[in-house]
Amino acid sequence: MARVGNIVLGVVGVVAIGAAIVAVRTATFKPPTQANADAVRLAPSIPIDNARAAEHLGEAVRIQTVSHQDPAEDQPAQWEALHQWLQATYPAAHRVMTRTIVAERTLVYEWPGADPSLAPIILMAHQDVVPVADGTEKDWRHPPFSGQVADGAVWGRGSIDDKGSLVSIFEAVDALAARGFRPRRTVYIVSGQDEETLGRGARAAAAWLAARGVMAEFTLDEGLLVIGDYPVTHGPVALIGVAEKGYATLKVTARSAGGHSSIPPKETGVITLAKALVAIAAHPDPMRYQGPAAQMMEAIAPHAPTLVRAAVANAWLFRPLLTQVIGSTPAGAAVLHTTTAPTMLQGSPKENVLPQAASGWINYRIAPGDSSVQVMARARQAVGSLPVELAWTRPPMEPTPVSSTRSEGWTLVAAAAAASSHAPVAPALVVAGTDSRALQPVSKDVYRFQPLVLSVNDTEMIHGTNEHMTLANLALMTDFYARLIATAAR
Repeated sequence: MARVGNIVLGVVGVVAIGAAIVAVRTATFKPPTQANADAVRLAPSIPIDNARAAEHLGEAVRIQTVSHQDPAEDQPAQWEALHQWLQATYPAAHRVMTRTIVAERTLVYEWPGADPSLAPIILMAHQDVVPVADGTEKDWRHPPFSGQVADGAVWGRGSIDDKGSLVSIFEAVDALAARGFRPRRTVYIVSGQDEETLGRGARAAAAWLAARGVMAEFTLDEGLLVIGDYPVTHGPVALIGVAEKGYATLKVTARSAGGHSSIPPKETGVITLAKALVAIAAHPDPMRYQGPAAQMMEAIAPHAPTLVRAAVANAWLFRPLLTQVIGSTPAGAAVLHTTTAPTMLQGSPKENVLPQAASGWINYRIAPGDSSVQVMARARQAVGSLPVELAWTRPPMEPTPVSSTRSEGWTLVAAAAAASSHAPVAPALVVAGTDSRALQPVSKDVYRFQPLVLSVNDTEMIHGTNEHMTLANLALMTDFYARLIATAAR
């Protein structure tokens, strides 16, 4: 009995020590991966007429620079109209900047700095917008290309994505230039023509910058924003993208003899294809609590409920639980691993004909730490001996490097984000794609952030119905860019 008692006492002691370690780590936890943005002395705000900025954004929305899946449907005259509009609307900005056009319609502006030894900064915002789905026009509160200023907002396609950023950047530069501000470091503005489809313009801009030996301190593009009702904290959190996922589409093809459907073989190509798709979907990349997802939770933890803070502070113990909880929703799972999404099918051209080739397409968003080579290897292992062909539809885009949260660029962007949003700032992963990936070779760090506040539900209007920029958010945007430029380039 004495031995049993000693064992029990030993177990109790171990539990008590473990509990004490958890309590101490929770009480003393600080995010380990971020530089202190509070040390940055931000330039003061400058007056920018928000009503005038709203009218300008409405005018930009009315210029229909719509990128279609088939470029032949695009209207190049609309891009030319936007270029002329920028020149006419922002004369002070155009007096201090030089403009270069690459890849036909992509804009590269340069505001020369007084000190060429300082690395420049690059601000990005694309010109094109996605189409409005046919038949949904009637669902908009205000017509989708009206650019109407009503109900405290500017309404229309592109008001957020991404003419909101483009107009805000030019409002900021125009106001600074009109007040006689001269940057010490060079400021570039890169505005791609086709971010929503090919991204060719951004790649051309990157090549133009590389040819001139540019290596920027940081690049800032769209990507993430301030979530006003972030689920973990139930309050606002400013999420700055430090990386974005890769992109690849796998085509799976099952070939068969074909023939009349009245005399089918035991297994048609469609059945073989179905088995392959199910097998691949059943063997996804495992979810992992690491990288930008872990960095995000570490930054948010001091502002989260005690149980969340305890789990994050003691990830050595609670990592499986954190992975399970974060991965319980599609949005949470997307930041933890490479996602696998079968999206398209193709078989026989007629219902009573057996297909000679049945194909399915699987879209992958590749997480940092993973690669297209590993994705293909998992797919091949999953299908095993099934007689199918696997091939990429085009060369995959790998995930971007993870930008620093200890660099000068991070402290500048984070400080400006905190000042505009009055919210905790956290690094995060962008699960979609932006033009900024093209500028990675000419920039020490790349960040993806728009300083506007939306609820989780509000984000559904981006690429959807009733896209609009509130006047309050527009004021945040113009102030953010003006203070960021003035601080980074002073």
